[in-house]
Amino acid sequence: MSARVVVDPITRIEGHLRIEAQTDAAGAITGAYSSGTMVRGIEIILRGRDPRDAWAFAQRICGVCTLVHGIASVRAVENALDYRIPPNAQLIRNLMIAAQHVHDHVMHFYHLHALDWVDVVSALKADPAATSQLAQSISAYPKSSPGYFAETQKRLKNFVEAGQLGIFANGFWGNPGFKLPAEANLMAVAHYLEALAWQREVVQIHTIFGGKNPHPNFLVGGAPSPISIDTGGTGGTSATALNMAGLSQIRSVIGRMKEFVEQVYLPDTLAIASFYKDWFARGEGVGNFLTYGDFPEKGMDDPASWLVPAGAILGRDLSTIHPVDLTDPAQVQEFVSHSWYDYAGGKNTGLHPYEGQTNLNYTGPRPPFEQLNVEESYSWLKSPRWKGRVMEVGPLARVLMLYAKGHEPTRELAQYALKKLDLPLTALFSTLGRTAARTLESKIMVDQMSVWLDHLIGNIKSGDLAVHNPAKWDPATWPRTARGVGFMEAPRGALAHWIVIKDGRIDNYQAVVPSTWNAGPRDQNGQPGPYEAALMDRHTLYDPKQPLEIQRTIHSFDPCIACAVHVVDPAGEELMQLRVR
Repeated sequence: MSARVVVDPITRIEGHLRIEAQTDAAGAITGAYSSGTMVRGIEIILRGRDPRDAWAFAQRICGVCTLVHGIASVRAVENALDYRIPPNAQLIRNLMIAAQHVHDHVMHFYHLHALDWVDVVSALKADPAATSQLAQSISAYPKSSPGYFAETQKRLKNFVEAGQLGIFANGFWGNPGFKLPAEANLMAVAHYLEALAWQREVVQIHTIFGGKNPHPNFLVGGAPSPISIDTGGTGGTSATALNMAGLSQIRSVIGRMKEFVEQVYLPDTLAIASFYKDWFARGEGVGNFLTYGDFPEKGMDDPASWLVPAGAILGRDLSTIHPVDLTDPAQVQEFVSHSWYDYAGGKNTGLHPYEGQTNLNYTGPRPPFEQLNVEESYSWLKSPRWKGRVMEVGPLARVLMLYAKGHEPTRELAQYALKKLDLPLTALFSTLGRTAARTLESKIMVDQMSVWLDHLIGNIKSGDLAVHNPAKWDPATWPRTARGVGFMEAPRGALAHWIVIKDGRIDNYQAVVPSTWNAGPRDQNGQPGPYEAALMDRHTLYDPKQPLEIQRTIHSFDPCIACAVHVVDPAGEELMQLRVR
Protein backbone atom coordinates (compact mmCIF):
# COMPACT_ATOMS: atom_id res chain seq x y z
CA MET A 1 0.00 0.00 0.00
CA SER A 2 1.43 3.38 -0.98
CA ALA A 3 1.76 6.11 1.64
CA ARG A 4 2.78 9.73 2.10
CA VAL A 5 5.52 10.14 4.74
CA VAL A 6 5.86 13.61 6.30
CA VAL A 7 9.01 14.79 8.10
CA ASP A 8 8.52 18.26 9.58
CA PRO A 9 10.89 19.72 10.60
CA ILE A 10 13.78 17.66 9.28
CA THR A 11 16.67 19.99 10.12
CA ARG A 12 18.51 19.80 13.43
CA ILE A 13 19.26 23.54 13.57
CA GLU A 14 16.21 25.75 13.31
CA GLY A 15 13.53 23.79 11.47
CA HIS A 16 11.44 25.38 8.72
CA LEU A 17 12.01 22.57 6.23
CA ARG A 18 9.26 20.06 5.52
CA ILE A 19 9.87 16.93 3.45
CA GLU A 20 7.09 14.78 2.07
CA ALA A 21 7.82 11.47 0.37
CA GLN A 22 5.42 9.29 -1.57
CA THR A 23 6.21 5.59 -1.23
CA ASP A 24 4.98 2.50 -3.05
CA ALA A 25 3.83 -0.74 -1.44
CA ALA A 26 7.43 -1.84 -0.87
CA GLY A 27 8.39 1.43 0.85
CA ALA A 28 10.41 2.77 -2.11
CA ILE A 29 10.23 6.55 -2.53
CA THR A 30 8.56 7.36 -5.85
CA GLY A 31 8.03 11.07 -5.30
CA ALA A 32 9.56 13.67 -2.96
CA TYR A 33 8.68 17.26 -2.17
CA SER A 34 10.71 19.91 -0.33
CA SER A 35 8.91 22.81 1.32
CA GLY A 36 10.41 25.84 3.03
CA THR A 37 7.85 26.85 5.63
CA MET A 38 8.90 30.45 6.29
CA VAL A 39 9.11 33.45 3.99
CA ARG A 40 12.13 35.63 3.28
CA GLY A 41 11.76 39.35 3.92
CA ILE A 42 15.32 40.71 3.94
CA GLU A 43 15.20 41.86 0.31
CA ILE A 44 12.17 44.01 1.09
CA ILE A 45 13.76 45.42 4.24
CA LEU A 46 16.85 46.51 2.29
CA ARG A 47 15.02 48.64 -0.29
CA GLY A 48 15.79 52.35 0.05
CA ARG A 49 18.77 51.87 2.37
CA ASP A 50 22.37 52.98 1.99
CA PRO A 51 24.16 50.11 0.17
CA ARG A 52 27.17 50.48 2.46
CA ASP A 53 24.94 49.35 5.33
CA ALA A 54 23.43 46.38 3.49
CA TRP A 55 25.89 43.83 4.89
CA ALA A 56 24.70 44.40 8.47
CA PHE A 57 21.11 43.59 7.46
CA ALA A 58 22.05 40.81 5.05
CA GLN A 59 23.96 39.00 7.79
CA ARG A 60 20.63 38.49 9.53
CA ILE A 61 19.51 36.27 6.66
CA CYS A 62 20.88 33.45 8.80
CA GLY A 63 21.93 33.01 12.40
CA VAL A 64 24.44 30.31 11.46
CA CYS A 65 26.18 31.60 8.32
CA THR A 66 26.26 35.27 9.26
CA LEU A 67 29.75 35.84 7.89
CA VAL A 68 29.08 34.62 4.38
CA HIS A 69 26.12 36.92 3.78
CA GLY A 70 28.19 39.86 5.02
CA ILE A 71 30.94 39.00 2.53
CA ALA A 72 28.51 38.50 -0.37
CA SER A 73 26.85 41.83 0.42
CA VAL A 74 30.02 43.94 0.54
CA ARG A 75 31.25 42.25 -2.62
CA ALA A 76 27.97 43.12 -4.37
CA VAL A 77 28.42 46.80 -3.55
CA GLU A 78 32.10 46.72 -4.52
CA ASN A 79 31.25 45.07 -7.82
CA ALA A 80 28.53 47.64 -8.56
CA LEU A 81 30.91 50.55 -7.88
CA ASP A 82 34.05 48.92 -9.36
CA TYR A 83 35.60 49.25 -5.91
CA ARG A 84 39.00 47.50 -5.55
CA ILE A 85 40.19 46.37 -2.12
CA PRO A 86 43.79 46.04 -0.84
CA PRO A 87 45.56 42.64 -0.95
CA ASN A 88 45.62 42.45 2.86
CA ALA A 89 41.85 42.80 3.02
CA GLN A 90 41.49 40.02 0.46
CA LEU A 91 43.69 37.71 2.53
CA ILE A 92 41.80 38.56 5.73
CA ARG A 93 38.50 37.75 4.04
CA ASN A 94 39.90 34.46 2.73
CA LEU A 95 41.00 33.46 6.21
CA MET A 96 37.63 34.38 7.72
CA ILE A 97 35.68 32.50 5.05
CA ALA A 98 37.90 29.42 5.26
CA ALA A 99 37.56 29.38 9.06
CA GLN A 100 33.79 29.45 8.58
CA HIS A 101 34.02 26.49 6.19
CA VAL A 102 36.06 24.29 8.50
CA HIS A 103 34.06 25.26 11.59
CA ASP A 104 30.77 24.70 9.78
CA HIS A 105 31.77 21.35 8.27
CA VAL A 106 32.99 19.90 11.56
CA MET A 107 29.88 21.08 13.38
CA HIS A 108 27.68 19.64 10.64
CA PHE A 109 29.37 16.26 10.67
CA TYR A 110 29.33 15.70 14.41
CA HIS A 111 26.31 17.62 15.62
CA LEU A 112 23.89 17.60 12.70
CA HIS A 113 24.69 14.55 10.58
CA ALA A 114 26.65 11.96 12.58
CA LEU A 115 23.55 10.97 14.51
CA ASP A 116 22.12 9.65 11.23
CA TRP A 117 24.88 7.02 11.25
CA VAL A 118 25.84 6.69 14.94
CA ASP A 119 23.62 4.82 17.41
CA VAL A 120 24.38 6.81 20.56
CA VAL A 121 22.64 4.48 23.00
CA SER A 122 24.61 1.52 21.61
CA ALA A 123 27.77 3.21 22.89
CA LEU A 124 26.73 2.18 26.42
CA LYS A 125 27.59 -1.43 25.50
CA ALA A 126 31.07 -0.63 24.21
CA ASP A 127 34.32 -1.82 25.75
CA PRO A 128 36.42 1.32 26.42
CA ALA A 129 39.66 -0.64 25.99
CA ALA A 130 38.55 -1.96 22.61
CA THR A 131 37.39 1.54 21.68
CA SER A 132 40.86 2.83 22.51
CA GLN A 133 42.43 0.20 20.25
CA LEU A 134 40.08 1.15 17.43
CA ALA A 135 40.82 4.86 17.79
CA GLN A 136 44.58 4.33 17.90
CA SER A 137 44.42 2.09 14.83
CA ILE A 138 43.02 4.91 12.66
CA SER A 139 44.69 8.00 14.14
CA ALA A 140 47.47 9.36 16.33
CA TYR A 141 45.07 11.69 18.16
CA PRO A 142 46.33 11.83 21.78
CA LYS A 143 42.90 11.60 23.43
CA SER A 144 42.45 7.89 22.77
CA SER A 145 43.15 6.15 26.06
CA PRO A 146 40.81 3.56 27.63
CA GLY A 147 40.26 5.98 30.52
CA TYR A 148 39.18 8.75 28.17
CA PHE A 149 36.54 6.58 26.54
CA ALA A 150 35.46 5.12 29.89
CA GLU A 151 34.81 8.66 31.17
CA THR A 152 32.82 9.51 28.03
CA GLN A 153 30.74 6.36 28.49
CA LYS A 154 30.10 7.29 32.13
CA ARG A 155 28.88 10.76 31.14
CA LEU A 156 26.55 9.24 28.55
CA LYS A 157 25.25 6.69 31.08
CA ASN A 158 24.44 9.51 33.51
CA PHE A 159 22.47 11.31 30.79
CA VAL A 160 20.43 8.20 30.04
CA GLU A 161 19.74 7.25 33.64
CA ALA A 162 18.63 10.78 34.46
CA GLY A 163 16.28 10.78 31.49
CA GLN A 164 18.13 13.81 30.15
CA LEU A 165 19.46 12.72 26.79
CA GLY A 166 19.20 16.36 25.70
CA ILE A 167 21.12 16.69 22.44
CA PHE A 168 20.78 12.93 21.90
CA ALA A 169 17.04 12.75 22.63
CA ASN A 170 15.52 12.57 19.15
CA GLY A 171 17.43 9.79 17.43
CA PHE A 172 15.99 6.57 16.05
CA TRP A 173 18.16 4.51 18.41
CA GLY A 174 18.01 0.77 17.79
CA ASN A 175 16.93 1.16 14.17
CA PRO A 176 18.41 -1.73 12.14
CA GLY A 177 19.75 0.85 9.68
CA PHE A 178 22.56 1.57 12.16
CA LYS A 179 25.57 -0.64 11.38
CA LEU A 180 28.45 0.62 13.51
CA PRO A 181 29.81 -1.62 16.26
CA ALA A 182 29.36 -0.33 19.80
CA GLU A 183 33.03 0.73 20.04
CA ALA A 184 32.80 2.88 16.90
CA ASN A 185 29.66 4.48 18.32
CA LEU A 186 31.45 5.31 21.59
CA MET A 187 34.39 6.79 19.69
CA ALA A 188 32.05 8.96 17.64
CA VAL A 189 30.16 10.16 20.74
CA ALA A 190 33.45 11.12 22.39
CA HIS A 191 34.47 13.13 19.35
CA TYR A 192 31.00 14.70 19.20
CA LEU A 193 31.62 16.14 22.66
CA GLU A 194 35.21 17.02 21.77
CA ALA A 195 34.03 19.04 18.76
CA LEU A 196 31.79 21.16 21.01
CA ALA A 197 34.87 22.44 22.84
CA TRP A 198 37.00 22.67 19.67
CA GLN A 199 34.60 24.99 17.87
CA ARG A 200 34.89 27.64 20.58
CA GLU A 201 38.54 28.12 19.64
CA VAL A 202 37.93 28.32 15.89
CA VAL A 203 35.63 31.33 16.15
CA GLN A 204 38.50 33.32 17.67
CA ILE A 205 39.67 33.97 14.10
CA HIS A 206 36.45 35.86 13.41
CA THR A 207 36.66 37.82 16.63
CA ILE A 208 40.27 38.88 15.97
CA PHE A 209 39.58 40.00 12.40
CA GLY A 210 35.95 41.05 12.77
CA GLY A 211 35.46 41.95 16.42
CA LYS A 212 32.85 39.29 17.26
CA ASN A 213 31.09 36.10 16.28
CA PRO A 214 28.38 35.64 15.17
CA HIS A 215 27.81 38.71 12.99
CA PRO A 216 31.44 39.84 12.63
CA ASN A 217 32.04 43.34 11.30
CA PHE A 218 32.72 44.09 7.64
CA LEU A 219 33.41 47.17 5.57
CA VAL A 220 32.75 48.01 1.94
CA GLY A 221 36.17 48.63 0.39
CA GLY A 222 38.23 46.37 2.63
CA ALA A 223 38.49 45.01 6.16
CA PRO A 224 37.38 46.78 9.36
CA SER A 225 40.46 46.07 11.48
CA PRO A 226 43.52 48.33 11.02
CA ILE A 227 46.95 46.73 11.20
CA SER A 228 49.44 47.79 13.85
CA ILE A 229 53.15 46.99 13.88
CA ASP A 230 53.04 46.95 17.70
CA THR A 231 53.82 43.54 19.18
CA GLY A 232 50.91 43.69 21.62
CA GLY A 233 50.24 45.02 25.07
CA THR A 234 47.57 47.36 26.31
CA GLY A 235 46.61 50.85 25.31
CA GLY A 236 47.19 52.71 22.07
CA THR A 237 46.26 51.25 18.73
CA SER A 238 47.46 47.76 19.74
CA ALA A 239 44.37 47.36 21.94
CA THR A 240 42.00 47.34 18.95
CA ALA A 241 44.18 46.84 15.86
CA LEU A 242 45.40 43.63 14.32
CA ASN A 243 48.98 43.12 15.45
CA MET A 244 51.59 40.36 15.60
CA ALA A 245 50.19 39.04 18.86
CA GLY A 246 46.81 38.57 17.23
CA LEU A 247 48.38 36.99 14.15
CA SER A 248 50.33 34.62 16.36
CA GLN A 249 47.10 33.60 18.06
CA ILE A 250 45.50 32.98 14.66
CA ARG A 251 48.41 30.75 13.67
CA SER A 252 47.94 28.76 16.86
CA VAL A 253 44.21 28.35 16.20
CA ILE A 254 44.88 27.20 12.63
CA GLY A 255 47.30 24.60 14.03
CA ARG A 256 44.60 23.21 16.33
CA MET A 257 42.09 23.24 13.50
CA LYS A 258 44.51 21.29 11.33
CA GLU A 259 45.16 18.74 14.09
CA PHE A 260 41.45 18.08 14.63
CA VAL A 261 40.66 17.80 10.92
CA GLU A 262 43.57 15.44 10.22
CA GLN A 263 43.47 13.32 13.37
CA VAL A 264 39.77 13.23 14.21
CA TYR A 265 37.41 14.44 11.47
CA LEU A 266 39.01 12.77 8.44
CA PRO A 267 39.67 9.38 10.15
CA ASP A 268 36.16 9.35 11.65
CA THR A 269 34.56 10.05 8.27
CA LEU A 270 36.44 7.19 6.62
CA ALA A 271 35.82 4.82 9.53
CA ILE A 272 32.07 5.48 9.65
CA ALA A 273 31.73 5.43 5.86
CA SER A 274 33.39 2.01 5.67
CA PHE A 275 30.31 0.48 7.36
CA TYR A 276 27.85 2.16 5.01
CA LYS A 277 29.29 1.62 1.53
CA ASP A 278 25.81 1.04 0.10
CA TRP A 279 25.15 4.74 0.71
CA PHE A 280 27.80 5.56 -1.89
CA ALA A 281 25.33 4.23 -4.49
CA ARG A 282 22.22 6.30 -3.78
CA GLY A 283 21.08 9.85 -3.16
CA GLU A 284 22.73 11.69 -6.06
CA GLY A 285 19.74 13.07 -7.89
CA VAL A 286 20.40 15.61 -10.61
CA GLY A 287 24.04 14.97 -11.62
CA ASN A 288 24.62 18.67 -12.40
CA PHE A 289 26.93 20.77 -10.24
CA LEU A 290 27.55 24.52 -10.03
CA THR A 291 30.27 26.66 -8.46
CA TYR A 292 30.65 30.44 -8.54
CA GLY A 293 34.33 30.37 -7.50
CA ASP A 294 36.05 31.97 -4.52
CA PHE A 295 39.18 32.55 -2.42
CA PRO A 296 41.03 35.00 -4.69
CA GLU A 297 44.72 35.47 -4.10
CA LYS A 298 44.89 38.65 -6.20
CA GLY A 299 41.30 39.85 -6.55
CA MET A 300 37.76 38.97 -7.53
CA ASP A 301 38.52 40.27 -11.03
CA ASP A 302 41.33 37.71 -11.48
CA PRO A 303 39.68 34.24 -11.70
CA ALA A 304 43.03 32.61 -12.39
CA SER A 305 44.00 33.39 -8.78
CA TRP A 306 40.93 31.78 -7.20
CA LEU A 307 41.38 28.60 -5.18
CA VAL A 308 37.90 27.35 -6.16
CA PRO A 309 37.17 27.84 -9.89
CA ALA A 310 33.79 28.85 -11.26
CA GLY A 311 31.91 26.58 -13.63
CA ALA A 312 29.13 24.13 -14.30
CA ILE A 313 29.38 20.35 -14.59
CA LEU A 314 26.54 18.69 -16.48
CA GLY A 315 25.57 15.04 -16.40
CA ARG A 316 28.58 13.97 -14.32
CA ASP A 317 30.90 14.90 -17.19
CA LEU A 318 34.10 16.09 -15.52
CA SER A 319 35.85 16.48 -18.86
CA THR A 320 33.89 19.62 -19.78
CA ILE A 321 33.53 22.68 -17.54
CA HIS A 322 30.94 25.16 -18.75
CA PRO A 323 31.62 28.86 -18.04
CA VAL A 324 29.30 30.69 -15.64
CA ASP A 325 28.35 34.37 -15.94
CA LEU A 326 26.17 35.61 -13.08
CA THR A 327 25.34 38.83 -14.93
CA ASP A 328 23.92 37.02 -17.97
CA PRO A 329 20.09 37.14 -17.77
CA ALA A 330 19.89 33.86 -19.71
CA GLN A 331 21.98 31.92 -17.18
CA VAL A 332 20.72 32.32 -13.60
CA GLN A 333 16.95 32.66 -13.28
CA GLU A 334 14.50 32.07 -10.46
CA PHE A 335 11.07 30.51 -11.03
CA VAL A 336 8.02 30.57 -8.74
CA SER A 337 5.52 28.24 -10.43
CA HIS A 338 5.42 26.07 -7.27
CA SER A 339 6.34 28.81 -4.79
CA TRP A 340 4.18 31.16 -2.73
CA TYR A 341 5.19 34.20 -4.76
CA ASP A 342 3.81 36.02 -7.79
CA TYR A 343 5.69 37.62 -10.67
CA ALA A 344 4.22 40.49 -12.65
CA GLY A 345 4.82 38.49 -15.82
CA GLY A 346 3.09 35.36 -14.52
CA LYS A 347 3.91 32.32 -12.39
CA ASN A 348 5.85 30.57 -15.16
CA THR A 349 8.17 33.50 -15.85
CA GLY A 350 11.87 33.18 -15.05
CA LEU A 351 13.61 36.28 -13.68
CA HIS A 352 17.29 37.09 -13.45
CA PRO A 353 18.03 38.44 -9.93
CA TYR A 354 18.73 41.96 -11.23
CA GLU A 355 15.05 41.98 -12.24
CA GLY A 356 13.97 39.79 -9.32
CA GLN A 357 10.70 40.34 -7.49
CA THR A 358 9.61 39.46 -3.97
CA ASN A 359 5.82 39.50 -4.23
CA LEU A 360 4.41 37.31 -1.48
CA ASN A 361 1.24 35.32 -2.18
CA TYR A 362 0.53 32.47 0.21
CA THR A 363 -2.12 30.19 -1.27
CA GLY A 364 -1.56 27.07 0.79
CA PRO A 365 -3.50 25.70 3.73
CA ARG A 366 -3.05 27.12 7.20
CA PRO A 367 -0.68 25.03 9.30
CA PRO A 368 -0.83 22.54 10.77
CA PHE A 369 -1.86 20.65 7.65
CA GLU A 370 -1.66 16.99 6.79
CA GLN A 371 -0.27 17.17 3.28
CA LEU A 372 1.16 19.62 0.75
CA ASN A 373 -0.80 20.43 -2.38
CA VAL A 374 2.13 19.68 -4.66
CA GLU A 375 0.15 20.30 -7.84
CA GLU A 376 0.08 23.99 -6.92
CA SER A 377 2.48 26.16 -4.89
CA TYR A 378 3.97 24.38 -1.89
CA SER A 379 7.09 26.25 -0.70
CA TRP A 380 8.43 29.66 0.32
CA LEU A 381 11.61 28.79 -1.59
CA LYS A 382 11.95 29.77 -5.22
CA SER A 383 13.40 27.45 -7.89
CA PRO A 384 16.76 28.73 -9.22
CA ARG A 385 17.94 27.33 -12.54
CA TRP A 386 21.15 27.68 -14.54
CA LYS A 387 20.28 27.81 -18.23
CA GLY A 388 17.05 26.06 -17.31
CA ARG A 389 18.84 23.19 -15.55
CA VAL A 390 18.57 22.03 -11.95
CA MET A 391 21.99 22.38 -10.29
CA GLU A 392 23.43 21.08 -7.03
CA VAL A 393 25.75 23.41 -5.13
CA GLY A 394 27.95 22.72 -2.13
CA PRO A 395 31.13 20.91 -1.06
CA LEU A 396 30.59 18.06 -3.53
CA ALA A 397 30.29 20.54 -6.40
CA ARG A 398 33.51 22.27 -5.29
CA VAL A 399 35.50 19.05 -4.84
CA LEU A 400 34.36 17.80 -8.25
CA MET A 401 35.28 21.15 -9.81
CA LEU A 402 38.74 21.16 -8.24
CA TYR A 403 39.24 17.54 -9.26
CA ALA A 404 38.13 18.25 -12.83
CA LYS A 405 40.42 21.29 -13.03
CA GLY A 406 43.43 19.20 -11.98
CA HIS A 407 43.96 20.67 -8.50
CA GLU A 408 46.61 18.26 -7.27
CA PRO A 409 45.90 18.37 -3.50
CA THR A 410 42.23 17.60 -4.19
CA ARG A 411 43.06 14.75 -6.54
CA GLU A 412 45.53 13.20 -4.09
CA LEU A 413 43.12 13.50 -1.17
CA ALA A 414 40.13 12.12 -3.10
CA GLN A 415 42.16 9.19 -4.43
CA TYR A 416 43.48 8.48 -0.92
CA ALA A 417 39.96 8.36 0.54
CA LEU A 418 38.51 6.29 -2.31
CA LYS A 419 41.39 3.81 -2.09
CA LYS A 420 40.88 3.44 1.68
CA LEU A 421 37.22 2.66 1.03
CA ASP A 422 37.89 0.59 -2.12
CA LEU A 423 35.49 2.71 -4.15
CA PRO A 424 35.57 4.26 -7.66
CA LEU A 425 35.45 8.00 -8.34
CA THR A 426 31.76 7.70 -9.26
CA ALA A 427 31.02 6.86 -5.61
CA LEU A 428 31.28 10.59 -4.88
CA PHE A 429 27.98 11.11 -6.73
CA SER A 430 25.94 9.99 -3.72
CA THR A 431 24.66 10.72 -0.23
CA LEU A 432 27.88 9.66 1.48
CA GLY A 433 29.96 11.12 -1.34
CA ARG A 434 28.46 14.48 -0.45
CA THR A 435 29.38 13.93 3.20
CA ALA A 436 32.91 12.78 2.36
CA ALA A 437 33.46 15.78 0.06
CA ARG A 438 32.72 18.10 2.98
CA THR A 439 35.49 16.39 4.97
CA LEU A 440 37.99 16.48 2.11
CA GLU A 441 37.27 20.16 1.54
CA SER A 442 38.00 20.91 5.20
CA LYS A 443 41.48 19.44 4.83
CA ILE A 444 42.09 21.48 1.66
CA MET A 445 40.87 24.68 3.35
CA VAL A 446 42.81 24.34 6.58
CA ASP A 447 46.04 23.67 4.67
CA GLN A 448 45.50 26.77 2.53
CA MET A 449 44.82 28.94 5.58
CA SER A 450 48.47 28.66 6.64
CA VAL A 451 49.54 29.86 3.17
CA TRP A 452 47.26 32.90 3.28
CA LEU A 453 48.42 33.77 6.79
CA ASP A 454 52.06 33.59 5.66
CA HIS A 455 51.28 35.95 2.79
CA LEU A 456 49.49 38.39 5.10
CA ILE A 457 52.38 38.45 7.55
CA GLY A 458 54.83 38.82 4.66
CA ASN A 459 52.96 41.88 3.40
CA ILE A 460 52.98 43.45 6.86
CA LYS A 461 56.70 42.81 7.33
CA SER A 462 57.37 44.45 3.97
CA GLY A 463 55.57 47.60 5.17
CA ASP A 464 52.16 47.09 3.52
CA LEU A 465 49.59 47.86 6.24
CA ALA A 466 46.65 48.88 4.03
CA VAL A 467 43.33 47.12 4.69
CA HIS A 468 40.87 49.64 3.21
CA ASN A 469 40.57 51.66 0.02
CA PRO A 470 38.73 54.95 0.74
CA ALA A 471 38.59 56.01 -2.92
CA LYS A 472 34.87 55.47 -3.52
CA TRP A 473 33.44 55.84 -0.03
CA ASP A 474 31.71 59.15 -0.87
CA PRO A 475 28.32 58.56 -2.62
CA ALA A 476 28.89 61.78 -4.56
CA THR A 477 31.46 59.87 -6.62
CA TRP A 478 29.03 57.06 -7.53
CA PRO A 479 27.16 56.80 -10.83
CA ARG A 480 23.45 57.61 -10.61
CA THR A 481 22.59 53.99 -11.43
CA ALA A 482 24.76 50.97 -10.75
CA ARG A 483 24.29 47.27 -10.31
CA GLY A 484 26.55 44.47 -9.19
CA VAL A 485 26.74 40.92 -7.94
CA GLY A 486 28.67 39.71 -4.93
CA PHE A 487 29.34 36.00 -5.04
CA MET A 488 31.25 33.49 -2.97
CA GLU A 489 31.42 29.86 -2.00
CA ALA A 490 29.66 29.53 1.34
CA PRO A 491 30.03 26.27 3.29
CA ARG A 492 26.71 25.02 1.91
CA GLY A 493 27.45 26.12 -1.65
CA ALA A 494 27.32 28.91 -4.21
CA LEU A 495 25.96 32.14 -2.71
CA ALA A 496 25.34 35.44 -4.50
CA HIS A 497 23.69 38.77 -3.71
CA TRP A 498 22.56 40.99 -6.60
CA ILE A 499 22.10 44.72 -5.96
CA VAL A 500 20.69 47.59 -8.00
CA ILE A 501 21.64 51.09 -6.74
CA LYS A 502 19.81 54.25 -7.85
CA ASP A 503 20.64 57.74 -6.56
CA GLY A 504 22.80 56.31 -3.79
CA ARG A 505 20.09 53.98 -2.42
CA ILE A 506 19.19 50.31 -2.87
CA ASP A 507 16.52 49.99 -5.55
CA ASN A 508 16.49 46.17 -5.69
CA TYR A 509 18.26 43.46 -3.74
CA GLN A 510 18.04 39.72 -4.34
CA ALA A 511 19.94 36.90 -2.63
CA VAL A 512 20.02 33.43 -4.17
CA VAL A 513 21.45 31.17 -1.50
CA PRO A 514 22.75 27.57 -1.46
CA SER A 515 19.66 26.13 0.23
CA THR A 516 17.46 27.75 -2.40
CA TRP A 517 19.45 26.01 -5.14
CA ASN A 518 19.32 22.66 -3.33
CA ALA A 519 15.99 22.75 -1.48
CA GLY A 520 13.81 24.56 -4.01
CA PRO A 521 10.59 22.98 -5.30
CA ARG A 522 9.70 21.81 -8.79
CA ASP A 523 9.80 24.38 -11.58
CA GLN A 524 7.36 25.17 -14.38
CA ASN A 525 8.61 22.13 -16.33
CA GLY A 526 8.11 19.78 -13.39
CA GLN A 527 11.83 19.35 -12.76
CA PRO A 528 12.39 18.42 -9.10
CA GLY A 529 14.98 20.28 -7.04
CA PRO A 530 18.17 18.53 -5.83
CA TYR A 531 16.69 17.48 -2.45
CA GLU A 532 13.65 16.04 -4.17
CA ALA A 533 15.62 14.28 -6.91
CA ALA A 534 18.12 12.83 -4.42
CA LEU A 535 15.36 11.21 -2.35
CA MET A 536 13.97 9.55 -5.47
CA ASP A 537 17.38 8.00 -6.18
CA ARG A 538 17.17 4.45 -4.75
CA HIS A 539 15.60 5.07 -1.35
CA THR A 540 13.42 2.52 0.43
CA LEU A 541 12.14 3.20 3.95
CA TYR A 542 12.56 0.40 6.45
CA ASP A 543 10.08 2.04 8.84
CA PRO A 544 8.01 5.06 7.73
CA LYS A 545 7.67 6.05 11.39
CA GLN A 546 11.47 6.28 11.62
CA PRO A 547 12.45 7.81 8.25
CA LEU A 548 16.18 7.46 8.86
CA GLU A 549 16.85 7.11 5.14
CA ILE A 550 15.24 10.48 4.39
CA GLN A 551 17.27 12.14 7.16
CA ARG A 552 20.55 10.74 5.86
CA THR A 553 20.20 12.14 2.37
CA ILE A 554 18.66 15.50 3.24
CA HIS A 555 21.18 16.08 6.03
CA SER A 556 24.03 15.24 3.61
CA PHE A 557 23.27 18.59 1.95
CA ASP A 558 23.61 20.33 5.36
CA PRO A 559 20.22 22.07 5.10
CA CYS A 560 19.90 25.46 6.75
CA ILE A 561 16.61 26.94 5.66
CA ALA A 562 17.02 30.18 7.60
CA CYS A 563 19.21 31.23 4.66
CA ALA A 564 16.44 30.54 2.18
CA VAL A 565 13.36 31.84 3.99
CA HIS A 566 12.34 34.29 6.74
CA VAL A 567 9.20 34.65 8.80
CA VAL A 568 6.49 37.26 8.69
CA ASP A 569 2.92 36.86 9.86
CA PRO A 570 0.69 36.68 6.73
CA ALA A 571 -1.88 38.96 8.37
CA GLY A 572 0.78 41.47 9.39
CA GLU A 573 0.23 40.78 13.09
CA GLU A 574 3.00 41.17 15.64
CA LEU A 575 4.26 37.72 16.60
CA MET A 576 6.37 38.43 19.66
CA GLN A 577 7.78 41.15 21.88
CA LEU A 578 11.21 41.09 23.51
CA ARG A 579 11.79 43.37 26.46
CA VAL A 580 15.33 44.23 27.51
CA ARG A 581 15.69 45.12 31.20
